[in-house]
Amino acid sequence: MPAQPLFLLTNDDGFLAEGIQLLRRKLRRVGTCTIVAPDRERSATSLSLTLRRPLRVEKISRHVFAVDGTPADCVYLAFKKILPRPPDLLISGLNRGPNLGQQDISYSGTVAAALQGTFLGTPSVAVSVLSDEAGRFPFDWAAEFVTRLAKRLIREKFPPGVTLNINIPPLPIRGVRLTKLGEKRYNPEIIEKKDPRENVYYWIGAGNPTSSGDKTSDIWAVAKGFISITPLHTDLTDYRALRFPALRKVVQDLP
Repeated sequence: MPAQPLFLLTNDDGFLAEGIQLLRRKLRRVGTCTIVAPDRERSATSLSLTLRRPLRVEKISRHVFAVDGTPADCVYLAFKKILPRPPDLLISGLNRGPNLGQQDISYSGTVAAALQGTFLGTPSVAVSVLSDEAGRFPFDWAAEFVTRLAKRLIREKFPPGVTLNINIPPLPIRGVRLTKLGEKRYNPEIIEKKDPRENVYYWIGAGNPTSSGDKTSDIWAVAKGFISITPLHTDLTDYRALRFPALRKVVQDLP
C-alpha cells in the first residue's frame, strides 16, 4: 500500500494563526500534515537564519511544532530533525495579507519559507490571502482551493528550482491566472519617539505602497478578482546583464 502524502506547513504568522490551522484541518483529508512554524509572528524576516543563539522547539501536539526562530529556521529543522522523511509538498501559509510584486517577495517570511523548501529539493508553494473591504479573509475557501491544488501538485513533477507564489483575492473569485511579478514600491515612514528614559527609538512603518503591473502581472490579476500563481526561480542571475557591453567592459578593465 503506497504511503500517504506528507505535507509540511509553515508560515510567518505563527503556528496558532487561523490560516495555517484551518489549512491543516483540510489537508488531513489528503495525507499526513505537520506544522513546523514560528512560535509567534515573524513577518518580513525573508530568508534570515538564526545563527547567534540556540533554537528551541516545543512539541504542541503529535503533528504541531512551535519554533522560536524564523520561517527559514523552521523549514531547516523540519527537514533535518522533525519529519521522518522529506515532505512531498511544502506549503507556506495561509498568510494573512498579500505577497505581491517584486518587493513583497523579497521581504516576505512566508515566501522565504517556500524558497527554503525549494533549496532543499522539495516542491514548495507560498499562499497568501487578501481581505475584503470589511477586513474579512476567505480562509475557508482558500484552504479548500489549496487542498484541491495540493492533490494535483503531488502528482506533477515540479521544474527544478521553481517555487509557486499564490495570492488569493477576496470573494467572489473570477478564476486563476499564471502571472509574472508586478511592482509594489514602498516609501516606509520612520517614526521617531523617546522612551521614558529619554532615549530615542525608531519604528519602521509600511507607509503607503504604490502598485503597478500590466495584464500579465500578479498585481493586475488579484485586483481583478483572479487567483494569481507566479512561478519564482531560485536562480537570480540576470542573464541579459551578462551580455551588457558596458558591464563586460568594466570587468575587462579590472586588474
